[in-house]
Amino acid sequence: MKPSWLKIKIESNETFPKIRRIIETHHLHTICSSGRCPNIGHCWSRGTATFMILGNICTRSCRFCATQTGCPAPPDADEPQKVAESIRLMQLKHCVITSVDRDDLPDKGAEHWAKTIRAIREQTPCIVIEVLIPDFDADTALLDVVIAAQPDVIGHNLETVERLTSQVRSRASYGRSLEVLRYVAQRGVMTKSGIMVGLGERTEEVVATMHDACAAGVQLFSIGQYLQPTARHIPVTEYVHPSQFDCYKQTGIEIGFRNIESGPLVRSSFMADKQLGY
Repeated sequence: MKPSWLKIKIESNETFPKIRRIIETHHLHTICSSGRCPNIGHCWSRGTATFMILGNICTRSCRFCATQTGCPAPPDADEPQKVAESIRLMQLKHCVITSVDRDDLPDKGAEHWAKTIRAIREQTPCIVIEVLIPDFDADTALLDVVIAAQPDVIGHNLETVERLTSQVRSRASYGRSLEVLRYVAQRGVMTKSGIMVGLGERTEEVVATMHDACAAGVQLFSIGQYLQPTARHIPVTEYVHPSQFDCYKQTGIEIGFRNIESGPLVRSSFMADKQLGY
């Protein structure tokens, strides 16, 4: 049974159906829905959403993720413009874009990422564009394609502590993810990462992960409670108390992150605009 601090009331106002209508009209995918995010009501009601590009079927099968695994369809060539138009209609000041892994594509979807970022910037010039990218197998040429499109923030999640990575993630590795984060930070882009807790990690491992991320150049960090999407996913080992999340936040500040969001319902894209201070 979930503890009281994880029981939330789904928020809804006149903005919620507007956002849903725009997303459905343009046949778009959001991680809000595909990832079964507990904050969907809060975010959609305040006029924010995290778009998931390159389809809704992932080529990897991470044991924590609710996104469907399989053989994806070819990318929708019109998707960059549809995402950009939707964001313009929503009148967003800050948008978050993520994607499934597309290991089936020669460039793993990098050029589609770049086209989407450029289309958004063209239709909404003043918007802050945050992207949450896959690891692209740490191929710097592919990372450069995304970086060249000039998003304002590039995120890539470590997801869990080093010891648990092989149990939780598919194909990805802790060291490779740190390589990605380090390379992005070295290119001068604001860099973001995050992890889930409640998977069997120890407190000292969470602190060590924060040190590793900060040393790699990560400026923004998030820590949230893992929630098991279905019975076939990796089980929750612990519902971490809010007070422990507060301790992690204080430790993150001391380690040197520009901003850290830490709480039971925190997700990497939740209140993303707040992390940048506006």
